[in-house]
Amino acid sequence: MFKIGLCQMKGSFDKRKSMEIAGRFVREAAGKGADVISLPEMWNCPYSNDYFREYAEPDDGETVSFLSELAAELGIYLVGGSIPELDKGNVYNTSFSFDRKGNLIGKHRKVHLFDIDVEGGIRFMESDTLTAGEDMTVIDTEYCKIGVAICYDVRFPEWFRKMALAGAQLIILPAAFNMTTGPAHWDITMRARALDNQVYFAANSPARDEKGPYQAYGGSCVVDPWGQFIAHADEKECVVCGDIDLERVEAVRRQLPLLAHRREELY
Repeated sequence: MFKIGLCQMKGSFDKRKSMEIAGRFVREAAGKGADVISLPEMWNCPYSNDYFREYAEPDDGETVSFLSELAAELGIYLVGGSIPELDKGNVYNTSFSFDRKGNLIGKHRKVHLFDIDVEGGIRFMESDTLTAGEDMTVIDTEYCKIGVAICYDVRFPEWFRKMALAGAQLIILPAAFNMTTGPAHWDITMRARALDNQVYFAANSPARDEKGPYQAYGGSCVVDPWGQFIAHADEKECVVCGDIDLERVEAVRRQLPLLAHRREELY
């Protein structure tokens, strides 16, 4: 049994101020006993193609250093949400994960870019500025293997089945659904990915900032392997915590052996 903490925060146009806010939220989560803590998607940068390249930094930049030092200071596993990463002229939506000593143990570049055009809703084309990643990310911790993906990745069930088959028992998703897709799809998608793969699923949104360039839905949540919410936020800034019981994972998989019943010879 261990505790996960999700930091539902608002960022700022000032990167260093955003780091101060993130530090406050992560310390609050640690103070509540969280052993594994996550930040939301693009927390150190306004969520807009207008800003991704401007705010981007290399994987040894000030934000990554800040996250490493924070994990070491608090002695926690930290999934650092995601930030715009600059590498060889390309910008990626990247999540960096750290162990209790601040060592980098995972780096996930968002694989599926958010290119959508919903009639009467929202149009957003991440590929205008971002480059897609290619690798699945599953990190090792003393508790279990933890999968890490980012937002729109969640729309592709095969990607999460691959994580489950690689041994993940908890999957963490820094994400920022909007006010078109969030009310329609947030809850059902997070429950479905947990249920499909019989894992704990933790989705970490920014808080809604009605004055910002992008309206995040919020609703950070933790779902158990039976598909039930064990923690759920509203749209406001907060820290959401949930207990991860790995015996629950094993019990659900034993009682309803979905993974064992796959017909690999057919599909």
